[in-house]
Amino acid sequence: MHQARRRDRRPAHRAGTAQHRVPASAVEVEDADVVIVGYFSGKQKDWAELMDAAARKLGERGARVVGRIVQRRGVSAGGAKKMALPYSSRTLLTYGKAREAAALCERTNADAAVFVGSLTQRQRRVLTGMLGCAVVSLAEALASDTSA
Repeated sequence: MHQARRRDRRPAHRAGTAQHRVPASAVEVEDADVVIVGYFSGKQKDWAELMDAAARKLGERGARVVGRIVQRRGVSAGGAKKMALPYSSRTLLTYGKAREAAALCERTNADAAVFVGSLTQRQRRVLTGMLGCAVVSLAEALASDTSA
């Protein structure tokens, strides 16, 4: 029988997470090796152009794109059946794709992983721990460099 998920109400747990938050503006992409990560549905046909545009924008800011990871959802017949199921709200990526991204970040010694889509604070925190480098969305990375 399935039980409803309960939120952890321990004060120590909540206080500990607030200390580890890294502001998005702290990640500078200028002179950094970055891995671009994209999450796209199967219906989105222009995903390659979006990844190329992200690489071009980051290159204009002085970043070196050392790798790309793409998570497409609903492309295969089996994946299309799973579109109704919830995706991982913690990472936006499947477990295998997150491991692939972590291996790429480690192999290329990336300074940051830049996600094409937006991220929540929780996703950024979880992904930073999984990937072993700073994680930021493309919009935040571009905004932080223009304000510097």
